[in-house]
Amino acid sequence: MKLLHVDSSINGAASVSRGLTRQVVEQWLAGHPDTEVEYLDLAVDTPTHFSADALGIRRPNSDNISEAEQRENALSETLVSQFLAADVIVVGAPLYNFSIPSQLKAWIDRLAQAGRTFRYTENGPEGLATGKTVIAVLSRGGVYSTSEAGQAMEHQESYLKTVFGFFGITDIRIVRAEGTDLGADSRESALRNAAEEISALTEAVAA
Repeated sequence: MKLLHVDSSINGAASVSRGLTRQVVEQWLAGHPDTEVEYLDLAVDTPTHFSADALGIRRPNSDNISEAEQRENALSETLVSQFLAADVIVVGAPLYNFSIPSQLKAWIDRLAQAGRTFRYTENGPEGLATGKTVIAVLSRGGVYSTSEAGQAMEHQESYLKTVFGFFGITDIRIVRAEGTDLGADSRESALRNAAEEISALTEAVAA
């Protein structure tokens, strides 16, 4: 079994999401010690943002492909192959300005390849990355999940569920740490609740 551990926070050791993804992986390994873990730190190894050169992946290779396109194609191939090889993907995603970090979006843009993670059919798009488990670890300075107004403002959890679902992944588990910037008590409560969610979901996956 292969697990891909992905972090995207720019806050280093102070990051809430990084601490929580580490807990998820540690608990997963406690129950699945034979799991092979690969780590991707998108704040350190950030894919270049999607560009015209990166669109070369969508057309057949030819003698006319530029060096820049070849370089971008190689990057996209490396990232999508790594993703497809994983059985479990643990993704740390802090909420930045109501959405995910641009570093994480740049990675997802490389994964969204017709013929690799999805395909178009006469009945509409079909996900090809089936049979995987995604554990999305979300950190938020405020609280968004408990009100309609908050849910309408966040495009972090909703986006990740949509895009991984589009890839054909139906087992998407969510860990939330909300209210981490609303004082010491709120932060402590958020981390405690997230730790409980991690224990519950890793046990559920193991079962």
